[in-house]
Amino acid sequence: MKKAALYSPSPAQRSQSTSADPPGAALGAAAQTQSAGDSAAPHVAKTRPARRWTWLLATGLGVLAGLLLALGPSGLKDWATGRPTPGLNMRAIEAAVRKSLEEKPLISPTLKAAEIIAPSVVRVVGLMSDDDDGKDQDEPLVASGKNPKTQKVERGVGSGVVIIDNGTILTNLHVLQGAKRIKVTFADGHVSDARLISTDPKNDLAVLRALSIPDDLQAAAMRSTGDLAPGEPVVAVGFPFGIGPSTSAGVVSGLKREFRSPDGEQVMTNLIQFDAAANPGNSGGPLVTLDGAVVGIVTAILNPSQQRVFIGIGFAVPIENAAGAAGMPPF
Repeated sequence: MKKAALYSPSPAQRSQSTSADPPGAALGAAAQTQSAGDSAAPHVAKTRPARRWTWLLATGLGVLAGLLLALGPSGLKDWATGRPTPGLNMRAIEAAVRKSLEEKPLISPTLKAAEIIAPSVVRVVGLMSDDDDGKDQDEPLVASGKNPKTQKVERGVGSGVVIIDNGTILTNLHVLQGAKRIKVTFADGHVSDARLISTDPKNDLAVLRALSIPDDLQAAAMRSTGDLAPGEPVVAVGFPFGIGPSTSAGVVSGLKREFRSPDGEQVMTNLIQFDAAANPGNSGGPLVTLDGAVVGIVTAILNPSQQRVFIGIGFAVPIENAAGAAGMPPF
């Protein structure tokens, strides 16, 4: 194996180097005598230190400029004299942060998610009689004599979410059970009759098509549940007890859960468990992540007692199943 030859300067070459020469001058002079085939080596030896010093000088100047900018004239004077700089203490920094937050408060992630999904959430009412006009007030009932009384009109009240901007809406099938007619109210107050176009009883899902829609109707974005994990924040938006739109926040409590209906006749599987408050009327509404994307359709709550109110356990059908009921790929 051929070894690299060591270079040894001649006496004449050594005499050319004096004490006034900078460090490495002799080596530079000697390197110039090498053959043309080795001409790259002297070039590297002479330019690398220059580049290194240029970089160090530029970096130092940048740090110095940043320090001068941070300190300011008064701070620079204090720094030069060794006195503490008032402008850089923690109290001043905290005051600046507080002032910034007062001028421009941070937006709550829940608020942001609710604002994104709100234009796509609808109120769904199943009218159980042909003469029900769908108005919110109680209907008068005239009993014997002249004393009018009122009675609650039997209706199915729930929520829905627009998944196609032509007025296609996902909701729960049980909201419409026994309904003669269906009315939907959009986010801007527009009211329309709707027709049932498909159902998925296994997942308690129904797909509606509104007969008229707002001009600027927005369809919700949907997100795969493939990367959804317990502990991830979620928001439920709907019309609990017909009130709304109402927003509640919580987290995903579990995945692939099973739920049996109170009458024991239906068992649903592969559900998302969550703890954002949901009550009767939330059924059919969207469960969304903090980016406002729908990951599920709220369908049930678990309460071991006879009262149908939320105690901390809700279930949603994954959006993949729900979009399948509409005959469309979710993504």
